[in-house]
Amino acid sequence: MPERQRADARRNYARVLAVAEAEVAAHGAGASLEQIARIAGVGSATVRRHFPTRQALLEAVSRKRIAALCARAHDLAGRDDSRDALLEWLADVLAYCVNARGLAVALAYDAAASDQVHDNACSAALEEAGNPLLCRAIQDGAVAKDVAVADLIALIVGIVLATEHHPEPAARAERLFRLAVTGLSPHG
Repeated sequence: MPERQRADARRNYARVLAVAEAEVAAHGAGASLEQIARIAGVGSATVRRHFPTRQALLEAVSRKRIAALCARAHDLAGRDDSRDALLEWLADVLAYCVNARGLAVALAYDAAASDQVHDNACSAALEEAGNPLLCRAIQDGAVAKDVAVADLIALIVGIVLATEHHPEPAARAERLFRLAVTGLSPHG
């Protein structure tokens, strides 16, 4: 949002974002933009002016959670066991995605929006934060050399999306994650 934006536009942005956070928490990534506008007391054009795409809205809603996950990666970087540090961070990302409806969709790859103009800011931030953890684990021989943070984020997104309608999504997602990380070892 531009620094010199009018005060009413800043208030509208804050109100729309607060309502969007509540609606995404209640209804997931498919929360109605029209409903968000109605509850925020603004027109749908105002919502679209601030958030031109659903992805932009989900990224804004997820920004605080992403910042917390990035800080967590930084905190874990000093751990002695590089593999445990990486896996603990990935488990945190998984737990956040399971509990924060809409976060997995915000991290998902969108081929239609994948160009040099639109980068997925959420995924990019997590990739940057997780890269030191992964590089250290690879350097220590604890993770296969051909693994990338983007692969791990995609794996988590897939697990979360596959389990979101399960009667116990957190338990199911955790189980699938544990099964998947067994394959991260350099020895298969």
